[in-house]
Amino acid sequence: MTNADLPQLAGYTLSRPIGRGNTSLVFLGSADAAPEREMAIKVPLGTTLANHTAAERFGNEVRLSLQFRHPHLVRGYAGTAFGPGAYLAMRYFAEGTLAELLEGRVLPYEAALRVLADVTAGVAYLHQQGAVHQDIKTQNVYLSGGRAALGDFGNTYFVSAGGNISGSPFYMAPEIYHGEASSIQSDVYSLGVLCFELLAGVRPHLGNSYEELMISHLTRFPAPVTASNRQVPRTLSRLIELAMAKKSHDRPSSAALRRALLEALGEEDEQVEIEPSELPPAQRSIMGRHQHTDAVPTPRTPGGPSEESPKPQKPGAKSWNPFKRGK
Repeated sequence: MTNADLPQLAGYTLSRPIGRGNTSLVFLGSADAAPEREMAIKVPLGTTLANHTAAERFGNEVRLSLQFRHPHLVRGYAGTAFGPGAYLAMRYFAEGTLAELLEGRVLPYEAALRVLADVTAGVAYLHQQGAVHQDIKTQNVYLSGGRAALGDFGNTYFVSAGGNISGSPFYMAPEIYHGEASSIQSDVYSLGVLCFELLAGVRPHLGNSYEELMISHLTRFPAPVTASNRQVPRTLSRLIELAMAKKSHDRPSSAALRRALLEALGEEDEQVEIEPSELPPAQRSIMGRHQHTDAVPTPRTPGGPSEESPKPQKPGAKSWNPFKRGK
């Protein structure tokens, strides 16, 4: 795509494409009023705008990205939810996603704890707001300078309003496989899977098909994280085990999991100053269809990397520090 082929978006200059999915394109660009700040600008495809469910999902992502204000959630700067001029301008993460980082690698212990503590902080904020993310996974975690932020709010909903049933098979809670509604505790299950994956170096549930993964999530109990990584404190290992409990009421809160991760890092829990939301509750979006988002690839930059699930990492794979200077 040449510069002449780039979409024209009033108030923005798009420099090059940086991602493509089934529903949208993502470009590196900047606002004409602040050309020094690079942004990831997501533009829906025409087929997305013509499909009610896909258009609603994009609109939901726009509105919630603008509303949520937390340092460990991908920030939206501006956007239009619906119509021919729909777009979302977001923070640009030049280091890409956690999924890309894990290809053939295992994070060093402290780097893994840091990423997990950041993601869990963002999720705890969502839960405090009464929101369920529904799609916590490595493809939706973005990295910058050794810190992490969770993105992709297309399927996020507020508990008080209700929402669609969604998830990604490697990270999806047992109750969702049963066809039950997702919940805050379903998010905690996904966090438990993510914690296990980063600290043990392998996913807790594996399968070559949706059916195999469903059987694993419903019937199998992974060994404790400490069996693969002796650096993990037993208290944290036990909390991760509880986070992946088959019954939702047996799982801890996301806030409790965050405290345990910070304790493992040797840090105290601190109150994060949150910027006020920009959109009133009346503008929150509701969706009502069942989707498994692994079936819908999206771009690698905020607004979504490829959702093709990364290959499980084998225990003992070469450790690599992605946050070390010069790497």
